[in-house]
Amino acid sequence: METALTELVGVRHPLVQTGMGWVAGPRLVSATANAGALGVLASATMTAEELRAAVREVKSRTDRPFGVNLRADAGDARERVRIIVDEGVRVASFALAPSRDLIAELKDAGVVVIPSVGARRHAEKVAGWGADAVLVQGGEGGGHTGEVATTVLLPQVVDAVDIPVIAAGGFRDGRGLVAALAHGAAGIAMGTRFLLTSDSTVPEAVKARYLAATVKDVTVTTAVDGLPHRMLRTDLVASLENAGRVRSLARALRRAAGFRRISGLSWPAMIRDGLAMRHGKDLSWSQVLLAANTPMLLRASMVEGRTDLGVMAAGQVAGVIDDLPSCEELVTRIMTEAAQVLRTLPHPDE
Repeated sequence: METALTELVGVRHPLVQTGMGWVAGPRLVSATANAGALGVLASATMTAEELRAAVREVKSRTDRPFGVNLRADAGDARERVRIIVDEGVRVASFALAPSRDLIAELKDAGVVVIPSVGARRHAEKVAGWGADAVLVQGGEGGGHTGEVATTVLLPQVVDAVDIPVIAAGGFRDGRGLVAALAHGAAGIAMGTRFLLTSDSTVPEAVKARYLAATVKDVTVTTAVDGLPHRMLRTDLVASLENAGRVRSLARALRRAAGFRRISGLSWPAMIRDGLAMRHGKDLSWSQVLLAANTPMLLRASMVEGRTDLGVMAAGQVAGVIDDLPSCEELVTRIMTEAAQVLRTLPHPDE
């Protein structure tokens, strides 16, 4: 299936595996790429040295195009951009809008730039700055998310920009791909669906929690870092929502100390990162600290398998996913189903 997305990045299928922290590592990204979709390596939870090593590992596992997800506000963003350029990575994606200069620097080096957005005005801004495509996530998506459903947001953005639009939030199968194409998208991006594959390195006990979840077990909370965050409802989430300010601050300090040891960041750097994630919100100091060390809460579950101590970001589709195919099986299934759906659609002359 050829679309503006497949032509832009050179993949066989208009499917994207999103850059999930602690999840989208070399094994998942290379398996996705070998299946003909676009795998995106998550770099926010890596040091610059670890990023270069991860990129080289992906390249040793596949000769297909893949991408790297970056934080545009990271202190070493320029260094990471240089790694992407030096290593010949095809795509740079961003969770927050990169600057006009950063987009230009990447494009001058032949890298395709695809920012993620949650509002039409943000899509218009990055398109005006020269982004090659835009990934639009509706409120159904996991992690930090907005309030507007994909089916409302997607056509708004498609009508507003003249670059390829990738739809995210609520997708898991071929029917969703066809629906997104009907809205004018050039493809779909999925996080939770790729997390729940046999190629994902997420511990089996954590995958089991996702598979056991119903749609009602996926919630949106601001208790983790003050921003709307979609995740599985757990005892930890409930305790964060019910904790008083003093208790929340104490917990935040403990987790921040742990993340500081792993990341090598100084306390000022962590506070600076936390403040940068506020997006103009009036957050308490405990929320600022939690914003800075949210990766630690994700690491506890996604790496260590501690469902009691970590948060599990999840799209609403977690409630309707019940298997763990390989990336190859998943991509083949989606594309086969999409083709079947397209064949059964009535034609105007019938």
